Amino acid sequence: MPVDDLIVGLDIGTTKVCAVIGELNDAGRVEIVGIGTTPSDGLRKGVVINIESTLKAVTKAIESAEMMSGREVGSVFTGIAGAHVEGINSRGVVAVSGRDREINNEDVRRVIDAARAVVIPMDREVLHVIPQEFIVDDQGGIKNPLDMIGIRLEAEVHIITGSVTSAQNLLKCVNRAGFRVKDIVLESIASSKAVLSEEEKELGVLMIDLGGGTTDVLVYVEGAPYHTDVVAVGGEQVTSDISIVLKTPSEFAEKLKLESGCCYMPLIDPSEEILLPGVGGWPSASIPRTELCKIIQPRMTETFALIREKMLKKGYLNHLRGGVVLTGGGSMMPGAAELAKNVFGVPARIGYPFELGGLVPEYRNPMYSTAVGLVMYGHELAVRDNAVPSVGKRSKDGFGDKFRNWLKEFF
Repeated sequence: MPVDDLIVGLDIGTTKVCAVIGELNDAGRVEIVGIGTTPSDGLRKGVVINIESTLKAVTKAIESAEMMSGREVGSVFTGIAGAHVEGINSRGVVAVSGRDREINNEDVRRVIDAARAVVIPMDREVLHVIPQEFIVDDQGGIKNPLDMIGIRLEAEVHIITGSVTSAQNLLKCVNRAGFRVKDIVLESIASSKAVLSEEEKELGVLMIDLGGGTTDVLVYVEGAPYHTDVVAVGGEQVTSDISIVLKTPSEFAEKLKLESGCCYMPLIDPSEEILLPGVGGWPSASIPRTELCKIIQPRMTETFALIREKMLKKGYLNHLRGGVVLTGGGSMMPGAAELAKNVFGVPARIGYPFELGGLVPEYRNPMYSTAVGLVMYGHELAVRDNAVPSVGKRSKDGFGDKFRNWLKEFF
């Protein structure tokens, strides 16, 4: 099968690099045929700090996915995250240009240009411009204004920006590993494609992607993103807390977290014991599992409380009729959904990637949400353009003409 028929999502995270290979079947639908995961230590808080280490992890993850799929990867869609990512809402307004006052593509392009004309620092770059709604002569809530009659056209958009150097370092890692980057996508946007239903987006939903170094936050209201945020706390902090309190090495703390961790005390049997491995000649010992929960629950509660506080300040907490969806590796911690429901006061669930076909049991895991979402993003571009998209060229405003792509998707 030609390489161009492959769509590859590459999630370069703080604790792991994950590659997911999708291919188009005869019906034009994407199926997952390869998955590769390898530990990563070249990033901190979602930002590359060691290019050599990161490119080795990228190479290893993609090679593992290639081996599973029997395919050769040439290009990828890669995600970007980190505390440098910021989202802002903006509005633009233009006069409808046609003599008959019928709104055309040029009017829509001009109004989105007007909405995206915000001042950003020189060291930042626009990653996405996503339309939220259009307003024609004060009539709001319009998703597609084309061919409507009006005098005044307004657009509300969500603009996501990121650090130029962080994006360039990501590109450099992937390019030096021998692969082309077709597009760079905000990881929370990618994850939302894999785990959120259209109904949830319309109702209003808070998606929390619990990663190793950071926690990504995305709020959808009436079908469009309105708030993007990154909290610089992740699973690494939980492991660190366990290591410090129990005076055990990080690798043992991570093992305890994965095998016995729980972040919601009511789920634990008070009589349950866990084995604490011996270190440095000291014998192993058993402790109540509740003691481990007493370490983990406060950190997870703090993370959710930080997000809740920001939701309150921005007025989004009352718009979450679709509840909270947790995804990412951290969401697999027992009790995560119960704790989130308790903190936010709305229903919460774990977000598993949608079933696409292929290696279903292998990729339907929250830790693969971003990589699967990147494949879905690439597939949407392929369907929209009737071909797998070519390598994106950086425009003066960012990685490709993002607002045009999003506008096509919106329509």
